[in-house]
Amino acid sequence: MDLRPNHRFDPWSSDAERFGGSGINFDDIDFNDPASIFKALGGGGPGGLPIPESQSPDSVRHTAKERRDSIFASYAKLHDILERHEDTIQKRWAKKKKAQRLQILLKAWPNMAPNHRPDFEAFLKESEQQRMLGTKYRDWFMWPYINQEDLSRPRLLPLLLNSRGRHHPCTFAGIDATNTKFAFVTKAVVPIFLNEHTMILNGVDEKHPDDYGKLLSWDEHPSNFELAMSQRQFLPGEGLLVLEVQDRLLSFLVKCCTEILHEIPQDKLLSSSYPVQPEPHMKEESETTGFDSLAVLAAEAPYRVPAKLDFGRIESLLGAQAAASEDHLWSLREDPNYFVDKALELQEHRPETLKDRWGKSYPVNEEVFWSRILSSLANTAYMEVEVYNELHRQAKELQGLQEKYAKAISVKDDLPKEYLKALLKFRFYLYQATKGVLGELKQTVMSSPPMRYLSFRAQGSLRDLNEVAVAFNPNHKMTPVEKRLVWLLRTLWEDGMDLFLASQPIIVDELERLLQTEKEASRMISSYVAGLIGQLSIITQCMRQLDCYQPWARSFETLNIDHEDSIKAAFAETSKPWAAIVRATSEKQGRFYSLVRLGKPASKRFFYPVDKRRTKENVEALRSAEGNLDEFWKGVDRIMYKDANNLENTFVRRLLTQSRSLQRTPEWVESPAPTADDQGAKTTVANVDDLIIPFSSFFFGLTAPKPEPTPSPKIKVKTRGTTNAPTVPTATAQTPTPDLTDDQQPTFAVDARSIKVFRTLFYNPNITSSPGEIPWNDFLHAMTSTGFMAEKLYGSVWQFRPTSLDVERAIQFHEPHPKGKLTFTMARRIGRRLNRAYGWMGSMFVSEK
Repeated sequence: MDLRPNHRFDPWSSDAERFGGSGINFDDIDFNDPASIFKALGGGGPGGLPIPESQSPDSVRHTAKERRDSIFASYAKLHDILERHEDTIQKRWAKKKKAQRLQILLKAWPNMAPNHRPDFEAFLKESEQQRMLGTKYRDWFMWPYINQEDLSRPRLLPLLLNSRGRHHPCTFAGIDATNTKFAFVTKAVVPIFLNEHTMILNGVDEKHPDDYGKLLSWDEHPSNFELAMSQRQFLPGEGLLVLEVQDRLLSFLVKCCTEILHEIPQDKLLSSSYPVQPEPHMKEESETTGFDSLAVLAAEAPYRVPAKLDFGRIESLLGAQAAASEDHLWSLREDPNYFVDKALELQEHRPETLKDRWGKSYPVNEEVFWSRILSSLANTAYMEVEVYNELHRQAKELQGLQEKYAKAISVKDDLPKEYLKALLKFRFYLYQATKGVLGELKQTVMSSPPMRYLSFRAQGSLRDLNEVAVAFNPNHKMTPVEKRLVWLLRTLWEDGMDLFLASQPIIVDELERLLQTEKEASRMISSYVAGLIGQLSIITQCMRQLDCYQPWARSFETLNIDHEDSIKAAFAETSKPWAAIVRATSEKQGRFYSLVRLGKPASKRFFYPVDKRRTKENVEALRSAEGNLDEFWKGVDRIMYKDANNLENTFVRRLLTQSRSLQRTPEWVESPAPTADDQGAKTTVANVDDLIIPFSSFFFGLTAPKPEPTPSPKIKVKTRGTTNAPTVPTATAQTPTPDLTDDQQPTFAVDARSIKVFRTLFYNPNITSSPGEIPWNDFLHAMTSTGFMAEKLYGSVWQFRPTSLDVERAIQFHEPHPKGKLTFTMARRIGRRLNRAYGWMGSMFVSEK
């Protein structure tokens, strides 16, 4: 499979020739003079590298010492103030109005940037040449998290005071360097140049403060060179900028404290009149709202102590996403309503739906159009199962390696080779996994119903979808919010230099923030696109976790050079079966053309009145829709068997050959009229979903696995007629059979609000009247009342992590967008997923006393 583009400089690539030695006289270069070197390489001109200032070792040592002494003086004072007054500072700041907070902030930091992420704003305001000549927004680039919009909020300044005032400055060296990376790559800030030296900032012992910012010559010891090249420590220019960042930041925080405690004379702040107090507890977001939010965590991250690598978090995210992808494929094969909804959703997001500038529709044959939709539906479903299961497998493997080498991992040493290679491999796979989601964004965003007014179809081909080009509507003048949203989405789907410079985590964070804060932007995102953003956020969060692994994360790029070839070879081998799936479902090949008559929603082929009380007519409609759906997927299975190498060595094949079952509706059998002797007698019938068939009768029959037990059927009362479970048509292997043994399940005593939710999720048409919609907040309340912690990820994705349940795996659901209410069909699908994941049934939920 094709790899995602790599925009990092490769000295061996053809593009490197423009930096190469053609026409350069190396005898004329003074290698002790950076200006001479950079000018010889075309530096200083348009598109070239900026020429840095050169400084001597003595000058760097002098500057580093001045900044170090100032840093520790401010840190000591801030630490002592917080030990005595932090509780007072937090309470006063919370009570102040926004205007009062801004007054304090601007007094402590005059001309503070007004808006969130001012470095982005500055990047868009200035050209590259303007930045190289000297940006007007240096402070915005150097301290992007110091801005009026963010710090005037109630929580962020107290968080910043607590983190910086109670933890040694070396704790933040890596993150402060990362925060200024955008300034470097955009050429807004150029570090000074000093060759053959390394500056020490990471891992400094508090007992030896003079080691912080210490300059080491490479001539003193060979390891000093390695520390710089591996980026476990810093080049002198980068180190001086980190010291500059910390010096001004700590001084600013001390000024904020004295302004908030303005009535206390400065010479009395640390007197015996104010004894040391216990550190106050600051409530987390989940303690206030009842659930976590990834957007909140991302917004607060620059103000907190740097997070530690958490493979448990990575495993939980990817495990839940892998399970969600399997459930998606399961639902596509089991539920006709779900299948039709997803097919129609794809239809309305296709670029063929756009009209051209003259208002004409795309001249495509209906059968060709639907073959594209159905092949895309199968391709996406299968590839998501493959990609997320592979990532989850690697995450669990890394968890084991981290535990294996826990005692050998030290910030002063290299990582164990086996562990390092596994980390680099996982990082590479995460980067490649993003390609599929970015490609879907590119194909669907501008043709999605809420955003069609911004664009039109420029051209099209009946044969090649890639020739369906989309152009922006020149007659529509975009609002600032529209411009911002389109720029962020376009930066993602173009996957070019802008995304490389800004970094994927930052762009995804900014996109989610815009959607959360601007209703205009939120209205422009369809539920389908919101789901893609949610998927992208999960991969991006895993990337962010790896970036937290300091000091080693800074060296991943350098260390990857030695392992890149073997990692690419492993990826090529792993992705061979994926490439076969892609070929088999390729729109260009047209293999799904023959399945259009089976899969195209038309003439009530998939009419599925599952929300209606069972009657003979309704049961026949249910069985007809289910049979038609089974026929379509049998056709897909034949294509995969023939053109995708029988799905050998894939997670999809493993899924299809497991003893999982699809619930099917039994035949209807009329009940005999009750006689006088039958008064008071009960009619027992099988559950309406009692009939089961294999997940894939085609692949199940090829392998004949041993059936696994499934929960025993429940017996319900019926009075007007019965559904009879006939013998299942014989497959080429044994079909899964229900286990009639008792499966002990817990009982949840929940409030009336939750009971209403669970009765809808596990709706039985023979017992309960047709339910209405469920507000999303009611669903959150019901899930958390049973022992889940809810976390809002990005896009429409919520993750539910068990905290007081006898289960391990988390589960993800999508919040309805933009309405915010679960329809009956959505609720029913959630109920089925909860049944598959945890064995939950409606009878398990009772009213609390």
